[in-house]
Amino acid sequence: MEVTKLIVLPAVLALFVLFLHFIKRIIKLRKLNLPKGTLGFPFVGESFEFLKANLEGKQIRFIQERMKKYDSKVFKTSLFGENIAVFCGPAGNKFLFSNENKNVQVWWPSSVKKLLRLSLVNKVGDEAKVTRRLLMSFLNPETLRNYLPNMDRIAQHHINTHWKGKEQVVVYPIIQLYTFELACCLFLSMEDPIDVSNLSSYFEEFLKGIIGFSINFPGTRFHKAMKAADEIRKEIKMIMKKRKVDLDEKKASPTQDLLSHLLATPDTSGRFLNEVEIIDNILLLLFAGHDTSRSVLSLVMKYLGNLPQVYEQVLKEQLEISQGKEAGELLQWEDIQKMKYSWNVASEVLRLSPPVGGAFRDAIKDFTYADYNIPSGWKLHWNTHTTHMDPTLFSNPEKFDASRFEGEGPTPYSYVPFGGGPRMCLGQEFARLEILVFMHNIVKRFKWDLVNPDEKFKYDPMLEPENGLPIQLQPSQYTW
Repeated sequence: MEVTKLIVLPAVLALFVLFLHFIKRIIKLRKLNLPKGTLGFPFVGESFEFLKANLEGKQIRFIQERMKKYDSKVFKTSLFGENIAVFCGPAGNKFLFSNENKNVQVWWPSSVKKLLRLSLVNKVGDEAKVTRRLLMSFLNPETLRNYLPNMDRIAQHHINTHWKGKEQVVVYPIIQLYTFELACCLFLSMEDPIDVSNLSSYFEEFLKGIIGFSINFPGTRFHKAMKAADEIRKEIKMIMKKRKVDLDEKKASPTQDLLSHLLATPDTSGRFLNEVEIIDNILLLLFAGHDTSRSVLSLVMKYLGNLPQVYEQVLKEQLEISQGKEAGELLQWEDIQKMKYSWNVASEVLRLSPPVGGAFRDAIKDFTYADYNIPSGWKLHWNTHTTHMDPTLFSNPEKFDASRFEGEGPTPYSYVPFGGGPRMCLGQEFARLEILVFMHNIVKRFKWDLVNPDEKFKYDPMLEPENGLPIQLQPSQYTW
Protein backbone atom coordinates (compact mmCIF):
# COMPACT_ATOMS: atom_id res chain seq x y z
CA MET A 1 0.00 0.00 0.00
CA GLU A 2 2.79 2.42 0.93
CA VAL A 3 4.57 1.71 -2.35
CA THR A 4 1.36 2.39 -4.27
CA LYS A 5 0.98 5.75 -2.51
CA LEU A 6 4.57 6.66 -3.32
CA ILE A 7 3.84 6.04 -7.01
CA VAL A 8 0.32 7.48 -7.28
CA LEU A 9 0.63 10.66 -5.20
CA PRO A 10 3.45 12.26 -7.26
CA ALA A 11 1.56 11.41 -10.47
CA VAL A 12 -1.63 13.02 -9.13
CA LEU A 13 0.31 16.10 -8.01
CA ALA A 14 1.98 16.36 -11.42
CA LEU A 15 -1.41 16.18 -13.17
CA PHE A 16 -2.80 18.79 -10.79
CA VAL A 17 0.12 21.14 -11.53
CA LEU A 18 -0.41 20.65 -15.27
CA PHE A 19 -4.11 21.36 -14.87
CA LEU A 20 -3.39 24.57 -12.95
CA HIS A 21 -0.89 25.62 -15.61
CA PHE A 22 -3.53 24.98 -18.30
CA ILE A 23 -6.17 27.02 -16.45
CA LYS A 24 -3.68 29.82 -15.86
CA ARG A 25 -2.85 29.81 -19.57
CA ILE A 26 -6.54 29.99 -20.54
CA ILE A 27 -7.13 32.92 -18.16
CA LYS A 28 -4.09 34.72 -19.54
CA LEU A 29 -5.24 34.23 -23.15
CA ARG A 30 -8.70 35.56 -22.34
CA LYS A 31 -7.15 38.77 -21.01
CA LEU A 32 -5.12 39.28 -24.20
CA ASN A 33 -6.21 41.13 -27.30
CA LEU A 34 -5.53 38.25 -29.68
CA PRO A 35 -5.81 38.61 -33.46
CA LYS A 36 -9.33 38.08 -34.79
CA GLY A 37 -10.16 34.72 -36.34
CA THR A 38 -11.25 31.24 -35.33
CA LEU A 39 -9.35 28.27 -33.92
CA GLY A 40 -11.89 25.79 -35.29
CA PHE A 41 -12.33 22.38 -33.69
CA PRO A 42 -10.00 21.17 -30.90
CA PHE A 43 -6.63 19.88 -32.18
CA VAL A 44 -7.57 19.76 -35.89
CA GLY A 45 -8.49 23.46 -35.98
CA GLU A 46 -8.88 24.55 -39.60
CA SER A 47 -6.35 22.02 -40.91
CA PHE A 48 -8.82 20.21 -43.12
CA GLU A 49 -10.07 23.46 -44.69
CA PHE A 50 -6.45 24.49 -45.32
CA LEU A 51 -5.48 21.13 -46.85
CA LYS A 52 -8.68 21.05 -48.94
CA ALA A 53 -7.91 24.51 -50.35
CA ASN A 54 -4.37 23.32 -51.17
CA LEU A 55 -5.59 20.23 -53.01
CA GLU A 56 -8.03 22.37 -54.99
CA GLY A 57 -5.20 24.72 -55.93
CA LYS A 58 -6.90 27.53 -54.00
CA GLN A 59 -4.64 28.21 -51.01
CA ILE A 60 -5.06 31.86 -51.89
CA ARG A 61 -8.80 31.54 -51.19
CA PHE A 62 -8.17 30.24 -47.65
CA ILE A 63 -5.88 33.20 -46.93
CA GLN A 64 -7.84 35.99 -48.63
CA GLU A 65 -11.21 34.98 -47.16
CA ARG A 66 -9.81 35.31 -43.65
CA MET A 67 -7.95 38.54 -44.40
CA LYS A 68 -11.22 40.03 -45.62
CA LYS A 69 -13.34 38.61 -42.77
CA TYR A 70 -11.01 39.31 -39.84
CA ASP A 71 -8.06 41.63 -40.54
CA SER A 72 -5.82 42.27 -43.54
CA LYS A 73 -2.77 42.69 -41.25
CA VAL A 74 -2.93 39.51 -39.14
CA PHE A 75 -5.51 36.87 -38.24
CA LYS A 76 -5.55 33.73 -36.09
CA THR A 77 -6.28 30.15 -37.05
CA SER A 78 -5.26 26.67 -35.91
CA LEU A 79 -3.34 24.23 -38.11
CA PHE A 80 -1.82 20.82 -37.31
CA GLY A 81 -2.67 21.12 -33.63
CA GLU A 82 -1.12 24.58 -33.18
CA ASN A 83 -2.55 28.07 -32.62
CA ILE A 84 -1.24 30.17 -35.49
CA ALA A 85 -1.17 33.89 -36.25
CA VAL A 86 -0.99 34.53 -40.00
CA PHE A 87 0.99 37.71 -40.75
CA CYS A 88 -0.10 39.45 -43.94
CA GLY A 89 1.30 42.00 -46.39
CA PRO A 90 4.79 43.51 -46.72
CA ALA A 91 4.70 44.75 -43.12
CA GLY A 92 4.00 41.22 -41.86
CA ASN A 93 6.79 39.77 -43.99
CA LYS A 94 9.22 42.45 -42.86
CA PHE A 95 8.40 41.89 -39.20
CA LEU A 96 8.92 38.11 -39.33
CA PHE A 97 12.01 38.23 -41.56
CA SER A 98 13.75 40.92 -39.51
CA ASN A 99 12.91 39.53 -36.05
CA GLU A 100 14.62 36.14 -36.38
CA ASN A 101 16.14 35.20 -33.00
CA LYS A 102 14.65 38.36 -31.46
CA ASN A 103 10.90 37.81 -31.19
CA VAL A 104 10.64 34.75 -33.44
CA GLN A 105 12.55 31.73 -34.68
CA VAL A 106 11.93 29.14 -37.35
CA TRP A 107 9.29 26.49 -36.72
CA TRP A 108 7.85 23.64 -38.76
CA PRO A 109 5.10 21.08 -38.09
CA SER A 110 6.31 17.93 -36.32
CA SER A 111 6.20 16.00 -39.63
CA VAL A 112 9.02 18.21 -40.97
CA LYS A 113 11.00 17.98 -37.73
CA LYS A 114 10.84 14.19 -37.66
CA LEU A 115 11.63 13.72 -41.36
CA LEU A 116 14.45 16.28 -41.65
CA ARG A 117 15.91 15.79 -38.14
CA LEU A 118 19.30 17.53 -37.74
CA SER A 119 19.25 19.43 -41.02
CA LEU A 120 19.44 23.22 -41.26
CA VAL A 121 15.67 23.56 -41.58
CA ASN A 122 15.27 22.54 -37.90
CA LYS A 123 18.21 24.47 -36.45
CA VAL A 124 17.86 27.82 -34.72
CA GLY A 125 20.05 30.59 -33.33
CA ASP A 126 23.83 30.48 -33.66
CA GLU A 127 23.80 26.82 -34.63
CA ALA A 128 21.64 27.66 -37.65
CA LYS A 129 23.93 30.54 -38.63
CA VAL A 130 27.03 28.33 -38.55
CA THR A 131 25.44 25.50 -40.55
CA ARG A 132 23.94 27.90 -43.07
CA ARG A 133 27.32 29.58 -43.61
CA LEU A 134 28.93 26.18 -44.25
CA LEU A 135 26.28 25.18 -46.81
CA MET A 136 26.34 28.60 -48.46
CA SER A 137 30.09 28.30 -49.02
CA PHE A 138 29.13 25.65 -51.60
CA LEU A 139 25.84 27.14 -52.85
CA ASN A 140 27.08 30.70 -53.45
CA PRO A 141 27.33 32.10 -57.00
CA GLU A 142 31.15 32.04 -57.03
CA THR A 143 31.24 28.28 -56.40
CA LEU A 144 28.22 27.32 -58.50
CA ARG A 145 29.56 29.09 -61.59
CA ASN A 146 32.22 26.37 -61.79
CA TYR A 147 29.49 23.73 -62.16
CA LEU A 148 27.52 25.64 -64.83
CA PRO A 149 28.96 23.87 -67.92
CA ASN A 150 28.14 20.52 -66.33
CA MET A 151 24.59 21.70 -65.64
CA ASP A 152 24.27 22.58 -69.33
CA ARG A 153 25.60 19.16 -70.33
CA ILE A 154 23.08 17.41 -68.08
CA ALA A 155 20.20 19.49 -69.49
CA GLN A 156 21.20 18.66 -73.08
CA HIS A 157 21.55 14.96 -72.29
CA HIS A 158 18.19 14.95 -70.54
CA ILE A 159 16.42 16.56 -73.51
CA ASN A 160 18.10 14.22 -76.01
CA THR A 161 17.10 11.20 -73.92
CA HIS A 162 13.56 12.07 -72.82
CA TRP A 163 12.20 14.72 -75.21
CA LYS A 164 13.83 14.28 -78.60
CA GLY A 165 11.70 12.37 -81.10
CA LYS A 166 8.55 12.52 -78.94
CA GLU A 167 5.27 13.94 -80.19
CA GLN A 168 3.80 14.20 -76.70
CA VAL A 169 5.34 14.28 -73.22
CA VAL A 170 3.92 14.64 -69.71
CA VAL A 171 5.98 17.51 -68.33
CA TYR A 172 5.86 17.15 -64.53
CA PRO A 173 7.28 13.60 -64.16
CA ILE A 174 9.80 14.08 -66.97
CA ILE A 175 11.18 17.36 -65.63
CA GLN A 176 11.60 15.63 -62.27
CA LEU A 177 14.18 13.38 -63.98
CA TYR A 178 16.18 16.48 -64.95
CA THR A 179 15.98 18.31 -61.63
CA PHE A 180 16.74 15.20 -59.59
CA GLU A 181 19.62 14.11 -61.83
CA LEU A 182 21.10 17.59 -61.53
CA ALA A 183 20.78 17.59 -57.73
CA CYS A 184 22.32 14.09 -57.48
CA CYS A 185 25.23 15.12 -59.70
CA LEU A 186 26.09 18.36 -57.87
CA PHE A 187 25.48 17.08 -54.36
CA LEU A 188 26.63 13.43 -54.58
CA SER A 189 28.37 12.99 -57.98
CA MET A 190 25.75 10.32 -58.67
CA GLU A 191 25.23 9.99 -62.42
CA ASP A 192 24.28 6.36 -63.06
CA PRO A 193 20.67 6.54 -64.42
CA ILE A 194 19.59 3.40 -62.54
CA ASP A 195 20.97 4.65 -59.20
CA VAL A 196 19.37 8.06 -59.75
CA SER A 197 16.03 6.49 -60.67
CA ASN A 198 16.04 4.19 -57.63
CA LEU A 199 16.77 7.06 -55.26
CA SER A 200 14.19 9.26 -56.99
CA SER A 201 11.39 6.76 -56.35
CA TYR A 202 11.79 7.18 -52.59
CA PHE A 203 11.44 10.94 -52.82
CA GLU A 204 7.90 10.68 -54.19
CA GLU A 205 6.78 8.97 -50.96
CA PHE A 206 8.94 11.31 -48.87
CA LEU A 207 7.43 14.45 -50.42
CA LYS A 208 3.81 13.46 -49.84
CA GLY A 209 4.32 13.11 -46.08
CA ILE A 210 6.43 16.18 -45.45
CA ILE A 211 3.56 18.53 -44.41
CA GLY A 212 0.66 17.19 -42.37
CA PHE A 213 -0.18 15.22 -39.25
CA SER A 214 2.78 13.10 -38.10
CA ILE A 215 0.74 9.94 -37.51
CA ASN A 216 3.29 7.13 -37.87
CA PHE A 217 0.80 4.35 -38.54
CA PRO A 218 1.06 1.86 -41.45
CA GLY A 219 -0.79 3.14 -44.49
CA THR A 220 -0.54 6.83 -43.61
CA ARG A 221 1.39 9.29 -45.75
CA PHE A 222 3.71 10.11 -42.87
CA HIS A 223 4.54 6.45 -42.21
CA LYS A 224 5.41 5.94 -45.88
CA ALA A 225 7.51 9.11 -45.83
CA MET A 226 9.44 7.93 -42.75
CA LYS A 227 10.22 4.60 -44.42
CA ALA A 228 11.30 6.39 -47.60
CA ALA A 229 13.56 8.73 -45.59
CA ASP A 230 15.23 5.72 -43.97
CA GLU A 231 16.01 4.23 -47.38
CA ILE A 232 17.36 7.54 -48.70
CA ARG A 233 19.62 7.88 -45.67
CA LYS A 234 20.94 4.34 -46.17
CA GLU A 235 21.89 5.19 -49.75
CA ILE A 236 23.59 8.46 -48.79
CA LYS A 237 25.45 6.69 -45.97
CA MET A 238 26.86 4.08 -48.38
CA ILE A 239 28.03 6.79 -50.78
CA MET A 240 29.56 8.75 -47.89
CA LYS A 241 31.44 5.71 -46.58
CA LYS A 242 33.09 5.17 -49.96
CA ARG A 243 33.77 8.90 -50.39
CA LYS A 244 35.67 9.08 -47.11
CA VAL A 245 38.02 6.38 -48.37
CA ASP A 246 38.38 8.10 -51.75
CA LEU A 247 39.21 11.42 -50.10
CA ASP A 248 41.81 9.78 -47.88
CA GLU A 249 43.37 8.08 -50.91
CA LYS A 250 43.20 11.28 -53.01
CA LYS A 251 40.82 9.61 -55.48
CA ALA A 252 38.19 12.28 -54.85
CA SER A 253 38.47 16.05 -54.65
CA PRO A 254 37.28 18.15 -51.68
CA THR A 255 35.54 20.43 -54.21
CA GLN A 256 34.01 17.59 -56.22
CA ASP A 257 30.47 18.06 -54.88
CA LEU A 258 28.53 18.99 -51.75
CA LEU A 259 29.29 15.69 -50.02
CA SER A 260 33.05 16.13 -50.40
CA HIS A 261 32.70 19.76 -49.33
CA LEU A 262 30.93 18.81 -46.09
CA LEU A 263 33.37 16.00 -45.33
CA ALA A 264 36.43 18.13 -45.95
CA THR A 265 35.36 21.56 -44.65
CA PRO A 266 34.93 22.57 -41.00
CA ASP A 267 32.52 25.29 -39.93
CA THR A 268 33.72 28.66 -38.64
CA SER A 269 34.37 27.21 -35.17
CA GLY A 270 36.61 24.52 -36.63
CA ARG A 271 34.06 21.75 -36.05
CA PHE A 272 33.20 19.22 -38.76
CA LEU A 273 29.58 18.15 -39.13
CA ASN A 274 29.01 14.64 -37.83
CA GLU A 275 27.77 11.81 -40.03
CA VAL A 276 24.09 12.24 -39.15
CA GLU A 277 24.19 16.01 -39.76
CA ILE A 278 25.80 15.54 -43.18
CA ILE A 279 23.25 12.90 -44.21
CA ASP A 280 20.29 14.98 -43.01
CA ASN A 281 21.51 18.15 -44.75
CA ILE A 282 22.09 16.32 -48.03
CA LEU A 283 18.63 14.78 -47.73
CA LEU A 284 17.23 18.30 -47.21
CA LEU A 285 19.02 19.71 -50.24
CA LEU A 286 18.20 16.76 -52.50
CA PHE A 287 14.56 17.30 -51.58
CA ALA A 288 14.51 21.10 -51.79
CA GLY A 289 16.91 21.24 -54.73
CA HIS A 290 14.71 19.35 -57.13
CA ASP A 291 11.05 19.39 -56.03
CA THR A 292 10.56 23.16 -56.00
CA SER A 293 12.43 23.55 -59.30
CA ARG A 294 10.33 20.77 -60.86
CA SER A 295 7.24 22.75 -59.90
CA VAL A 296 8.60 26.04 -61.26
CA LEU A 297 9.79 24.54 -64.55
CA SER A 298 6.44 22.81 -65.10
CA LEU A 299 4.74 26.17 -64.62
CA VAL A 300 7.24 27.87 -66.94
CA MET A 301 6.28 25.32 -69.61
CA LYS A 302 2.60 26.03 -68.96
CA TYR A 303 2.93 29.81 -69.23
CA LEU A 304 5.19 29.69 -72.31
CA GLY A 305 2.72 27.30 -73.94
CA ASN A 306 -0.18 29.64 -73.20
CA LEU A 307 1.66 32.87 -74.06
CA PRO A 308 3.31 32.56 -77.51
CA GLN A 309 4.48 36.20 -77.49
CA VAL A 310 6.39 35.59 -74.27
CA TYR A 311 7.84 32.36 -75.67
CA GLU A 312 9.09 34.23 -78.76
CA GLN A 313 10.87 36.85 -76.64
CA VAL A 314 12.52 34.17 -74.51
CA LEU A 315 13.57 32.31 -77.67
CA LYS A 316 15.01 35.49 -79.19
CA GLU A 317 17.13 36.15 -76.10
CA GLN A 318 18.42 32.58 -75.94
CA LEU A 319 19.24 32.44 -79.66
CA GLU A 320 21.28 35.62 -79.36
CA ILE A 321 23.33 33.91 -76.67
CA SER A 322 23.83 30.77 -78.78
CA GLN A 323 24.78 32.73 -81.87
CA GLY A 324 27.74 34.17 -80.02
CA LYS A 325 29.16 30.74 -79.16
CA GLU A 326 31.15 28.08 -80.98
CA ALA A 327 29.37 24.87 -81.99
CA GLY A 328 29.16 22.57 -78.97
CA GLU A 329 30.40 25.23 -76.55
CA LEU A 330 28.67 24.96 -73.17
CA LEU A 331 27.06 27.79 -71.22
CA GLN A 332 29.33 30.04 -69.17
CA TRP A 333 28.63 32.48 -66.36
CA GLU A 334 28.56 35.48 -68.72
CA ASP A 335 25.74 33.82 -70.71
CA ILE A 336 23.55 33.52 -67.62
CA GLN A 337 23.96 37.23 -66.93
CA LYS A 338 22.52 37.97 -70.39
CA MET A 339 19.28 36.04 -69.67
CA LYS A 340 17.56 39.05 -68.11
CA TYR A 341 14.20 38.71 -69.85
CA SER A 342 14.11 34.95 -69.31
CA TRP A 343 14.67 35.42 -65.58
CA ASN A 344 11.99 38.12 -65.48
CA VAL A 345 9.63 35.54 -67.02
CA ALA A 346 10.60 32.94 -64.41
CA SER A 347 10.19 35.56 -61.66
CA GLU A 348 6.67 36.37 -62.85
CA VAL A 349 5.87 32.65 -62.85
CA LEU A 350 7.12 32.52 -59.24
CA ARG A 351 4.92 35.50 -58.34
CA LEU A 352 1.75 34.07 -59.88
CA SER A 353 2.36 30.46 -58.86
CA PRO A 354 4.95 30.11 -56.07
CA PRO A 355 5.80 26.40 -55.57
CA VAL A 356 5.72 26.82 -51.77
CA GLY A 357 2.97 28.92 -50.20
CA GLY A 358 4.97 30.18 -47.23
CA ALA A 359 6.68 29.10 -44.01
CA PHE A 360 6.33 29.15 -40.22
CA ARG A 361 7.90 30.83 -37.21
CA ASP A 362 7.60 30.38 -33.44
CA ALA A 363 7.00 33.30 -31.05
CA ILE A 364 9.82 32.97 -28.52
CA LYS A 365 8.51 35.81 -26.33
CA ASP A 366 5.28 37.77 -25.86
CA PHE A 367 5.05 40.74 -28.20
CA THR A 368 2.56 43.14 -29.76
CA TYR A 369 1.90 43.47 -33.47
CA ALA A 370 -0.71 45.69 -35.17
CA ASP A 371 -2.20 46.37 -31.69
CA TYR A 372 -2.73 42.65 -31.08
CA ASN A 373 -1.02 40.53 -28.42
CA ILE A 374 0.95 37.56 -29.73
CA PRO A 375 1.70 35.12 -26.88
CA SER A 376 4.97 33.26 -26.54
CA GLY A 377 4.62 29.76 -27.92
CA TRP A 378 2.15 30.68 -30.65
CA LYS A 379 3.15 29.69 -34.17
CA LEU A 380 3.34 32.31 -36.90
CA HIS A 381 2.89 31.97 -40.65
CA TRP A 382 3.75 34.17 -43.59
CA ASN A 383 2.19 33.41 -46.97
CA THR A 384 3.25 34.51 -50.44
CA HIS A 385 -0.36 35.07 -51.52
CA THR A 386 -0.90 37.97 -49.09
CA THR A 387 1.41 40.12 -51.22
CA HIS A 388 1.87 38.43 -54.62
CA MET A 389 -1.80 38.88 -55.49
CA ASP A 390 -2.34 42.27 -53.84
CA PRO A 391 -3.50 44.81 -56.50
CA THR A 392 -1.99 47.68 -54.50
CA LEU A 393 1.44 46.05 -54.89
CA PHE A 394 1.06 44.44 -58.33
CA SER A 395 -1.41 46.14 -60.63
CA ASN A 396 -3.69 43.65 -62.39
CA PRO A 397 -2.19 40.84 -60.26
CA GLU A 398 -3.85 38.02 -62.24
CA LYS A 399 -2.18 39.18 -65.47
CA PHE A 400 1.20 37.77 -66.58
CA ASP A 401 3.59 40.71 -66.96
CA ALA A 402 7.32 40.05 -66.88
CA SER A 403 8.06 43.80 -67.07
CA ARG A 404 7.21 44.06 -63.35
CA PHE A 405 10.77 42.94 -62.66
CA GLU A 406 12.53 45.54 -64.80
CA GLY A 407 14.35 48.44 -63.17
CA GLU A 408 14.06 48.49 -59.38
CA GLY A 409 11.44 45.75 -59.43
CA PRO A 410 8.72 45.17 -56.82
CA THR A 411 8.32 46.93 -53.48
CA PRO A 412 10.53 45.47 -50.72
CA TYR A 413 8.96 42.49 -48.88
CA SER A 414 6.20 42.15 -51.50
CA TYR A 415 7.87 39.52 -53.71
CA VAL A 416 8.89 36.62 -51.48
CA PRO A 417 8.97 33.24 -53.30
CA PHE A 418 12.32 32.51 -51.62
CA GLY A 419 11.37 33.98 -48.25
CA GLY A 420 13.57 36.66 -46.74
CA GLY A 421 15.89 37.63 -43.93
CA PRO A 422 18.32 35.16 -42.27
CA ARG A 423 16.11 32.19 -43.31
CA MET A 424 15.94 33.08 -47.01
CA CYS A 425 16.15 29.97 -49.20
CA LEU A 426 19.85 29.09 -49.42
CA GLY A 427 19.28 27.33 -52.75
CA GLN A 428 18.05 30.46 -54.53
CA GLU A 429 21.09 30.80 -56.81
CA PHE A 430 21.14 27.07 -57.57
CA ALA A 431 17.45 27.26 -58.53
CA ARG A 432 18.07 30.29 -60.77
CA LEU A 433 20.81 28.47 -62.70
CA GLU A 434 18.80 25.24 -62.88
CA ILE A 435 15.77 27.07 -64.31
CA LEU A 436 17.65 29.27 -66.80
CA VAL A 437 19.80 26.41 -68.14
CA PHE A 438 16.68 24.37 -68.83
CA MET A 439 14.84 27.30 -70.43
CA HIS A 440 17.85 27.99 -72.66
CA ASN A 441 17.89 24.45 -73.99
CA ILE A 442 14.18 23.68 -74.24
CA VAL A 443 13.05 26.76 -76.17
CA LYS A 444 15.80 26.26 -78.77
CA ARG A 445 14.73 22.67 -79.35
CA PHE A 446 10.94 22.84 -79.24
CA LYS A 447 7.70 24.74 -79.45
CA TRP A 448 4.73 23.16 -77.72
CA ASP A 449 0.98 23.25 -77.25
CA LEU A 450 -0.77 22.38 -74.00
CA VAL A 451 -3.11 19.40 -74.31
CA ASN A 452 -5.31 21.03 -71.66
CA PRO A 453 -4.61 24.79 -71.45
CA ASP A 454 -6.86 25.09 -68.38
CA GLU A 455 -5.26 22.27 -66.37
CA LYS A 456 -5.31 23.14 -62.67
CA PHE A 457 -2.34 23.09 -60.32
CA LYS A 458 -2.68 22.01 -56.66
CA TYR A 459 -0.49 22.14 -53.55
CA ASP A 460 0.32 18.56 -52.46
CA PRO A 461 2.49 19.87 -50.76
CA MET A 462 4.35 21.51 -53.69
CA LEU A 463 2.40 23.11 -56.51
CA GLU A 464 1.86 20.41 -59.16
CA PRO A 465 -0.41 19.89 -62.20
CA GLU A 466 -3.42 17.63 -61.62
CA ASN A 467 -2.72 15.52 -64.72
CA GLY A 468 1.04 16.02 -65.06
CA LEU A 469 0.76 18.73 -67.78
CA PRO A 470 0.82 16.78 -71.07
CA ILE A 471 2.03 18.82 -74.08
CA GLN A 472 2.33 18.32 -77.85
CA LEU A 473 5.90 18.95 -79.09
CA GLN A 474 7.02 20.46 -82.38
CA PRO A 475 10.77 20.38 -83.07
CA SER A 476 12.34 23.78 -83.64
CA GLN A 477 14.30 24.69 -86.77
CA TYR A 478 17.22 25.65 -84.55
CA THR A 479 19.64 22.82 -83.87
CA TRP A 480 22.63 24.35 -82.06
